[in-house]
Amino acid sequence: MNLQSDDFELMGLPRQFVLDRALLDTRWKALQKKAHPDRFAAEGGVAQRVAMQWSVRINEAYQRLKNPLKRAAYLCELYGVPVRAEDNTAMPAAFLMQQMEWREALEEAASVVDVDALEREVMSERRDMLQQCEELLASAQGAQAAVQVVRALMFVERFVQDIDQRREQLGQ
Repeated sequence: MNLQSDDFELMGLPRQFVLDRALLDTRWKALQKKAHPDRFAAEGGVAQRVAMQWSVRINEAYQRLKNPLKRAAYLCELYGVPVRAEDNTAMPAAFLMQQMEWREALEEAASVVDVDALEREVMSERRDMLQQCEELLASAQGAQAAVQVVRALMFVERFVQDIDQRREQLGQ
């Protein structure tokens, strides 16, 4: 194992958007077992600290790869096209209009049934976006276009959290 390996190499998986989640989980558990600091107790503090670094690195890779949005952003970065969501917030007008419509629908939702209907619509759009990521990130050439989809997915993920909050408000 090499601390400098990318997450896919570390986990022994192909560098692609679509991953076998069960295989990822299996590889993560095997690597964690191999690198667990308790296994190095007899070798002293330095060995345990190195094992702890490995354990942290393995967990970071696992968290990034198991989440489709994080995995897509990571692939864009590996392909040399970072998402830069913190300083690049420009979005297409049609997407912004859709966001405004969803926000209005969420504010106007008078029941959990209304919120559930909105959530179905949003989750359908999310599935479509993830499908786009799969197609675009099949090669490095699609990374530039994928960045826009990833940034839109970030908005959608935050909105899904808002939907959950609204459902909780209405459920009380």
